[in-house]
Amino acid sequence: MAKLPDFEALAIFAKVVELRSFAGAAGELAMSKATVSKAVTRLEERLGARLFNRTSRRLALTDAGHKLADRATRLLADGEAAENEALAQSVAPRGLVRLAVPMTFGIKAVAPLLPEFFEAYPEVSVDLHLSDATVDLIGEGFDMAVRIARLPDSSLIARRLFTMPRFTVAAPSYLKREGRPTHPMHLAEHKCFAYAYLSTPNVWHYTNSAGEQASVRPGGQLRVNNGEAVMPALIAGLGIAELPEFIVGEAIASGEVEVILKDWKQAEGAVHLVTPPGGPRPARVEALGDFLAAKLPGTCKRRPRGKVKAS
Repeated sequence: MAKLPDFEALAIFAKVVELRSFAGAAGELAMSKATVSKAVTRLEERLGARLFNRTSRRLALTDAGHKLADRATRLLADGEAAENEALAQSVAPRGLVRLAVPMTFGIKAVAPLLPEFFEAYPEVSVDLHLSDATVDLIGEGFDMAVRIARLPDSSLIARRLFTMPRFTVAAPSYLKREGRPTHPMHLAEHKCFAYAYLSTPNVWHYTNSAGEQASVRPGGQLRVNNGEAVMPALIAGLGIAELPEFIVGEAIASGEVEVILKDWKQAEGAVHLVTPPGGPRPARVEALGDFLAAKLPGTCKRRPRGKVKAS
């Protein structure tokens, strides 16, 4: 009867190739360096070929090592994926979830939900990163992000939760003093507040029911990297802003600001949960994702909207 492949030795060999170091592989695998060396030697004897050329300063793959490395690496990745999938299905949610959320949305919508989440999952902790900048999920080690936009194509896995309308608004005092724009191109003649993280920075895009499109690059005295920061100047009547409903909805409802350019639509974004690509996610990440997907739409829909004053 044929022997089974030496899967352990192949996996150890793949880790040595990845780290280019016997000592590094030993540290990552929580083994002694001697155990790692014996496993590679065992594999070389079984295959009848040297896999590494070793000196005191350098470790280099031989031709045989190069040919084996790709298959051994795939074998290790498949084994890790299978094990992670089994663990994700069987282990109760516990551990840390790193979550990135736009600042104002995080404060108003996500943070108020966390006490209920912690009560349901007492062994899960959350590192909540609040910033309007788009973080690099993979490079910065995040498990999940909330993004409010029209997402470009990417390798990230996106879960769309609900739409997020945007409005062009101004205070009644501003409109009384400066006049009411009736076409997007009129905005070039007005003071407007700029937001740093638009998909096309400093450009506002509009479409009307007839299919006419207009893009304008408005100017003004204030540019911010968080939409909430324009609210005092906006309510004070110092200019016009283009903002999502979760920031400006309450001010519209109270009459502090009015929606203008009602016949023109801005590109409507949506709230998404975004996770890195790859195999099954840990149970703690799935738990938080499912919780936010269930709770966020209802939380945002309960926010008061009132009557929209528009022209």
